[in-house]
Amino acid sequence: MKVKFKYSLQSLFRNYFVYVLLWFLMYVDVRSQFNNMFSVQDPPDDPCYDERGEPKMCIPDFVNAAFGQEVVASSTCGSPPSRYCQSTREKDRVIRNCFICDAKHPKRMHPPSYLTDLNNANDLTCWMSNTYLQYPQNVTLKLALNKKYELTYISLQFCSSRPESMGIFKSMDYGKTWIPFQYYSSSCKKMFGKSPKGVVSRSNEQEALCTEQYSSIEPLNGARVAFSTLEGRPSAYDFENNAILQDWVTATDIMIVFNRLNTYNDENEDDDGVRESYYYAMSDLAVGGRCKCNGHASKCVKNRAGNYVCECRHNTAGNDCEKCKPFHFDRPWARATSADANACVACNCNLHARRCHFNRELYLLSGQKSGGVCLRCKHNTAGRFCHYCREGYYRDPTKTLTDRRACKACNCHPVGALGKICNQTSGQCPCKDGVIGRTCNRCHSDYDQTASLIQPCIKRPKTTPPVKPQRKDKCSKCRKKQKRLNLRKFCRRDYAIQASILSRKTEGEWVKYTINVISIYKRNSQQKRGETFLWVPKRDVKCKCPKLRLGRRYFLIGRMRNPYGKPGGYIADKSTVVIRHRERWHKRIRLFTRKERRGKCNSSDRRKRT
Repeated sequence: MKVKFKYSLQSLFRNYFVYVLLWFLMYVDVRSQFNNMFSVQDPPDDPCYDERGEPKMCIPDFVNAAFGQEVVASSTCGSPPSRYCQSTREKDRVIRNCFICDAKHPKRMHPPSYLTDLNNANDLTCWMSNTYLQYPQNVTLKLALNKKYELTYISLQFCSSRPESMGIFKSMDYGKTWIPFQYYSSSCKKMFGKSPKGVVSRSNEQEALCTEQYSSIEPLNGARVAFSTLEGRPSAYDFENNAILQDWVTATDIMIVFNRLNTYNDENEDDDGVRESYYYAMSDLAVGGRCKCNGHASKCVKNRAGNYVCECRHNTAGNDCEKCKPFHFDRPWARATSADANACVACNCNLHARRCHFNRELYLLSGQKSGGVCLRCKHNTAGRFCHYCREGYYRDPTKTLTDRRACKACNCHPVGALGKICNQTSGQCPCKDGVIGRTCNRCHSDYDQTASLIQPCIKRPKTTPPVKPQRKDKCSKCRKKQKRLNLRKFCRRDYAIQASILSRKTEGEWVKYTINVISIYKRNSQQKRGETFLWVPKRDVKCKCPKLRLGRRYFLIGRMRNPYGKPGGYIADKSTVVIRHRERWHKRIRLFTRKERRGKCNSSDRRKRT
């Protein structure tokens, strides 16, 4: 029993150790799986944002946009089966080996799909046109990229000799219209009407050129033609800020037009296989570029319709991130640059609107900071930012501006208020006479309520005896004669001047005006032109008789009196004629002056001074 018990303890210990080891391994495995699960959930770094989360320019990867895409050829050999010959040159003679092109035979077919498949140098697959399609019968290859791309190069790998003349074209509207990219010909002037020495300047950076290179018949196979879209373009160094070049490299479709075959001028000979050795054949069509996303996306993905679109960032939208997404119109859309991501900014509507639009005039007036205008403000708000309450509502100070209940109804009393609109800040309604309260719903303590809808509150009559008003000094009305002037009145006055009022000062019972005498019309006026004083009794100034204002010009016709020891000047009182300066009065007083000088003032007029 003792031995058996000892053996059982040892086996138990061994089993326990195994269990602990298994539990530890299981724990490590479960923990690693747990950590891996959350590591998968962590979003990967977005190349369109920096480490601080600020937007920055991002671009998709550089790809061969032609790979796997469908190519449509206007001519393909094999339907019906036809013979073609491959030419090789040995020393001074050309050797031709002939074969059969058959579209129904897997090893004898040469479809255009071979142009965009995986290009293998050890196993070349070539598209081939029918034999001897000489000018003016063209052969075209059309490649649909199914998305706007910004192209860097177009590469053509030939299985035959290069064409004598061909052109590369692009489309920006999915094949509706075509724009020339580049021409190749051994006779550019004759074939395309272009000089082979053409140069691109800043004024014609979107012009297609023609070159006489890459148009020779040698080599007979394996030749390559590569076209660089920005080569020789003066503004290529500043591409991200040049909208013309950005448009120049943009394409949705590519078309290759073969205009003329290269021959040895022996196509009219009777030698068997000569004409059958002249055809167009290519092994690879490569189009290098990036998805056009205007700097607002790092990759292109397929949408629900199966088309490639940009995975837009920076609050942009569209297949090419060419516009701002809805409600992000506070600044105009712009292409991202290395200096500024030009991210679209949401409109500030204080959570009271879901739609807005961009206003360029407001954007410029704000110093290019904000141009969004909110549309259809809700929750009884109004304004460009839905930042104030509409008519019939006022701001509730206890609520934040973004609260749905930030605006409260005025609720002005229909009888006691003058209208339905209240103060936007306090909510006070405009009340009728004698009515008080924020909503104008009660009468003042000194008023009694009535049944009238027009005057709901009337003032309560006073029971105390009326207080007799104290007598005040009455001002007699200025006589209208003060502004009337005729020859008799002119003759009876001592002075007639034109003067402007400069300043005013009170001295005892007199008001002293400093005046500038501009013109003197009476001969017996001893005062000269320039500054002097005009003395007016204080009681007459209080009654505004005469009524003089600083800074104005007047005609003064009055009597000269000694102002009780005051220094020299003129006297003006109720009897003085004071007329505001008008040109017609100047002419009229000049007329009176001439008549006085001619003696038309009789002696009684001169003697009598009133």
